Amino acid sequence: MNIFRGLSSLPEFKNSVITIGSYDGVHLGHQKVLRRTQQLAEEINGVDIVITFHPHPREIVSPKDEDLQIITTLNEKLEYFRRYGVSNVVVIPFTIEFSQQPAQEYIEKFLVSRFHPTYIVIGFDHRFGLNRSGNVHLLKLYGAEHHYEVIQVGEEELQNLSISSTRIRHSIVDNNIELVNKLLGHPFMIKGQVVTGNRLGHHIGYPTANIRITDHRKLLPLDGIFAATAIIAGIEYPGMLYIGLRPSIESAAGRRVEIHLFDFDRQIYEQEIIVEIYKFIRGDRRFPTMEGLKAAMEEDEKTVRNYFNGIDKPAPEVATVILNHNGKVFLQRFLPYFMSSRYGNEQIVVVDNASTDGSVKWLKATYPVIETIVLNQNSGYAGGYNQALPKIKAKYYALINNDIEITPQWLDPIIHLMEVDKTIAAVQPKLLSEARRSYFEYAGASGGMMDTLGYPFCRGRILHSIERDTGQYNTPLSIFWASGAAFVIRSEAFHEVGGFDPDYFAHQEEIDLAWKLKLKGYKVVSCPASVVYHVGGGTLQYDRPQKVYLNFRNNLITLIKYLPADDVVLVFFFRWVLDTLAGIKFILRGQFKNAFAIVRAHFYIYGHINTILQKRKLISRNYKRIPLPFMNGVYPGSILFDYYVRLKRKYSELFNS
Repeated sequence: MNIFRGLSSLPEFKNSVITIGSYDGVHLGHQKVLRRTQQLAEEINGVDIVITFHPHPREIVSPKDEDLQIITTLNEKLEYFRRYGVSNVVVIPFTIEFSQQPAQEYIEKFLVSRFHPTYIVIGFDHRFGLNRSGNVHLLKLYGAEHHYEVIQVGEEELQNLSISSTRIRHSIVDNNIELVNKLLGHPFMIKGQVVTGNRLGHHIGYPTANIRITDHRKLLPLDGIFAATAIIAGIEYPGMLYIGLRPSIESAAGRRVEIHLFDFDRQIYEQEIIVEIYKFIRGDRRFPTMEGLKAAMEEDEKTVRNYFNGIDKPAPEVATVILNHNGKVFLQRFLPYFMSSRYGNEQIVVVDNASTDGSVKWLKATYPVIETIVLNQNSGYAGGYNQALPKIKAKYYALINNDIEITPQWLDPIIHLMEVDKTIAAVQPKLLSEARRSYFEYAGASGGMMDTLGYPFCRGRILHSIERDTGQYNTPLSIFWASGAAFVIRSEAFHEVGGFDPDYFAHQEEIDLAWKLKLKGYKVVSCPASVVYHVGGGTLQYDRPQKVYLNFRNNLITLIKYLPADDVVLVFFFRWVLDTLAGIKFILRGQFKNAFAIVRAHFYIYGHINTILQKRKLISRNYKRIPLPFMNGVYPGSILFDYYVRLKRKYSELFNS
């Protein structure tokens, strides 16, 4: 995300989609505006820009107004913009001179001359200019002359409650944290710096991180204890937050904000900390003795731990199984995220595929609580999981790559879906790029699909065209396959269909598995409410010849195994033609090894046709074949034709004539 503070450093924006506002809280209504801004920018291949102000305009227009309190400081607001995938933020220093601009001058000399917008996206009550005289009608009046279009986003409601910053402020001071979070669409945030305290918490067994808040207008809940988490260097840790005057310990001059983190013993002075509040536990009170205070804190800890562990709603057991081969660098980087998972009934298992980089030694020394299954040879993705999973007892397996950054609650929406619908065998989360966090990731995006010729693609990624995630694919959907990078499967269903085909070694074994599940009557579903971030190509880069070979080879094996007899010869003929064209394309690009990889894939098929036909016979004995066009998650057309001839680059465009 690019942040521009002031107007002097602005680049020459062209084809921009802009939105303007204070964005206090960045609540659900604001998020609706941000999504529309990003969607329009994608549609016109432009740039999205959020223009916001600092300090808050009321501070300048009414400097004696002591009642002004803000939900989000500037730094908190910028953090939310980053999380919601904003590309550019311009922070305008709000001054008396700026506030005195007539509405017409604001449009022409500020918005148009500085940002050259194609679209201006505003909320339902947007006002601007001197005495707030400008409105949507004036913006539209000047739109024709300056070649921009105004998009007004309607008011957002939640259960018949209109969402506004004012309503959220009232809920904060009522300590109705759960309503606050629903209206915001995210947990209430306190962002600050850890500072040295008087270490009194250490003496009663509850050390705390004391947090300095830089903006005195930051609105805080009333004094008390809260269930909260702290994000430090990107990792989330649960704990209990205290806000108050510490009446049992000292006569504090001002309110303190401090958090005790569970099972945490690092020094984090001077580090940035993001606290997110989830639930109000109890109000502050004075205890006559330290023993009384400690006993109360022990009860608070038990209450907060139970809240985060979901004791009131026992969760089915999930085994998160991470396959590793010479991925020590990824384990070091991403295991802390797995340890911050807030799912209430989870075991973490690392399956090591005969690594030689010291992965196992490091793992046992650093994370002795994590179960490790060590295999004596590298059997690939398919063979590794096939050997390990029978040794693991759980209702659900979460199979996940070692180069994945999970979000703390990624499992919850997936397990909820699977508990509600017993016919769902496997669920894929939304896969976003770890490097470009507002874009889908190649390996699975928002769910794996198939075309009628057996070419896999994704909702959010067609061939090498990867879409930006603007919430366009946020509805759960029955898909054809779940990405092997990260998905959850019922253990019973996995073993019922015999697991992965070990001959695949790696790549597209998840498609083979999904096909078997579907022929057994199960569903495979995408759950975009669950989000993970994938490095991608961590073990084998996407453009490496070996990956090209495995993808082409395994795809052809799968088609021979599962297509009905009437279809297999015709489809295979078309695939031979199209794969030949793909090879020619590689040659024209100078990628001769990749072209040869396609040749190798086809010769493997010819050389092993008897073995593959035996697999086909086995499928015939155990499953009833279904023509590909009649299966869920299959696009009724050719993805290559639509991509190269109809020039369809996005999943949503496939269904437009």
